[in-house]
Amino acid sequence: MQIEEANQKIAALESEIQKIEKVQKTAGQTEAETAKQQTETETKIETETETETQTETERVQIETEQQTETETETEQKQENGFTVAIDPGHQGSWVDMSAQEPSAPGSTVMKAKATTGTAGSFTQIPEYELNLDISLALQTELENRGYRVVMTRTDNDTAISNAERAVKAYEEGGDIYVRIHANGSEDSSVSGALGMTPSYDNAYVGHLAEESYRLTDCILSAYCQETGFGDLGIQYHDDMTGINWSQIPVTILEMGFMTNEHDDTAMADEAMRQKMVMGIANGVDQYFGR
Repeated sequence: MQIEEANQKIAALESEIQKIEKVQKTAGQTEAETAKQQTETETKIETETETETQTETERVQIETEQQTETETETEQKQENGFTVAIDPGHQGSWVDMSAQEPSAPGSTVMKAKATTGTAGSFTQIPEYELNLDISLALQTELENRGYRVVMTRTDNDTAISNAERAVKAYEEGGDIYVRIHANGSEDSSVSGALGMTPSYDNAYVGHLAEESYRLTDCILSAYCQETGFGDLGIQYHDDMTGINWSQIPVTILEMGFMTNEHDDTAMADEAMRQKMVMGIANGVDQYFGR
């Protein structure tokens, strides 16, 4: 009987020992799992922190690049102190400018206030439209180069005469007056660009002849170099209202012949138009020694 009781106690003790060992084993596993989870959590936190740091670094880098680009653009657009007056030649055909005005201050010679110009024999583009498109693009290019720009017109609807345009160019602070035109001829084989300027004998603006010639030469040369158009040289004109009313160096650029297939189609091409604008702008730069 005593032996049986002793065996029961031993069995009970062994059972308790097994329970204790099981608890200890479970505790060990829990500690290991806890340690593992802690390690994984720490790794995750480090990864997230590193990712956030990289993201912040990239954000700062992007902001820095954007700021640099903005500063560079601002520097490029910073005004250089020169003002260019641009006159997109002619007017929309629906604008009545048939009334006349003196061809020069005090002159008795009367001429139409404005005309519609020619048109593309092959593209059918009106000259007044071409002139405006190029002039607006030129305005943007010159402003990007730091020039202040005065436009005599910015649409095809506004009625403004040739004399009024010249006066506006001066009164609004223009240093030079660049008149944008395209040419026409009864001979469709004639092509190329040319410039027009007042002569030294001009009774109204002869004192502007030297600077006007230099301006014309700079623009025509740069234009032909950039576009590949033939250079037909510089002509003297003392009978044009827009020249005779000017009070600052003035030039007319005849960009090409709209009656010639090559010139007409080329001037309708966007890539060529960009070259036309760049050429004129380069000529302005040359005139101002930039």
